[in-house]
Formats: sequence, structure tokens, C-alpha cells
Amino acid sequence: MPRHPVSDYLDLVHTPFPHLFDGIGEVWDVLPKIGPFLKEWLEPSVEGDFRGDVHLEGPVFIGPGAQIMHGAVILGPVYIGAGTFVGPGCYLRPNTIIGDNCIIGNSCELKNCLVADSAEIPHWNYVGDSLVGHQAHLGAGVILSNWRHDHRPIHVLDPADPTGKIPTNLAKFGAVIGDRADLGCHAVINPGSLIGRRSILYGGVVWRGGALPSDRIVKLRQALDITERHPT
Repeated sequence: MPRHPVSDYLDLVHTPFPHLFDGIGEVWDVLPKIGPFLKEWLEPSVEGDFRGDVHLEGPVFIGPGAQIMHGAVILGPVYIGAGTFVGPGCYLRPNTIIGDNCIIGNSCELKNCLVADSAEIPHWNYVGDSLVGHQAHLGAGVILSNWRHDHRPIHVLDPADPTGKIPTNLAKFGAVIGDRADLGCHAVINPGSLIGRRSILYGGVVWRGGALPSDRIVKLRQALDITERHPT
């Protein structure tokens, strides 16, 4: 039995392709399937609106009512759902799936990921090799880091496991952000992180990697030293 099944983090009714997850054990096992899945199932079509110069390359689907702003670069295969907003300067790399009514704001970069319906990734975010749940929110500058500096395969830290960590056998794996989770501005999420449904991370948190259960709050307290300024 999987220790971290999809159902612990995502309600698949709010994802564009629920059958992508057929036969998945651990939630991160879906990541290597995204590329082959899009190659087989994606039917390119542009039904949304462009606001300025947009660069498209490769197979891309853009749903009705979607708005793609000036300066966006989209390298297929990419799926963008109906009503989704893609801001100026965004860089959508291959094997990206974005659901309906999402916000992908200015200067965001996404690759090999799935973003569920109504998620908000609004400013200067990096989402690599990750899953972002329904109505999840990433504050400005949140980074979902997907690669270890020592080049080793990524594991998930989990105190509930007898070894304390679970191998993923993935060279690149950022995070799973559960439905309605909220990450504060400039939080950094290290590789192999699982953030449970509705959990909140304060701005500036550096999450080492590992499993955070649902309905938790991760607080950050800083010791500030305030001194008097003497005019020169």
C-alpha cells in the first residue's frame, strides 16, 4: 500500500485529466507519466485570447476564455485550461498541465508539472516537477525546488517511515502542494516535499523537504535587532 497516495493530497475531479493518475501508487509516481501522457492525449488547439506577442512552439492546447499576456513563451506539449490567465513574461516549458480558471502570474516558470483548477501561482514563482492542488496558493516568489545539489536521487523525509525517509527514484521532484494549501511569500520548498491539504506556511519559511500533514501551520519567527540611527 502507498504511504502517500494521491487521495491524501488531491481531489482528482478538479484536475484536467483524472485518468492520468490511473494505477499510481505514491503521489509522486505520476510525474514521469506526464510527458508520455501528453504525447498521446493532447489535441492541439488555440481557443483563448492573446494580448500582445506570444511565442508558441510545439503542441499546445489553450482553452476557451484563457488569456495569454504579452511576452509569454509556451513550449509544448502544454495544456492550459479554460479561463486561465497566463501573465506577461511567463515561461511554460514542456510537459505542463494547467487546469481551468488558474492564475499563472507575471514571470513564472513551470515545467513537467500539473496545476489543478483554480490554483494561484501569481508572481515570480518556479514550479518544477511538481503537483499543485485545487485552490492552492503560492505567494510571490515561492520556489518549488526540484533538484539536489549533490545530484543524488530525491527521497521524502517521513518520520512515520521506519527508515525516516522514502526513496522516490526520481532525479527531479519538487513538491506536492495539497488542495487549498497556502504558501507565504518567498517560501522555499526543497525537493521531495509533500504539503498537506489546507496547510499554511508563513512567508520566508525554508521547508527542508518531507511530509507535512493536512491542516497544519508552519510559523516563522525572526529575532529583529532595532537600534537607533544617529545622523551623520
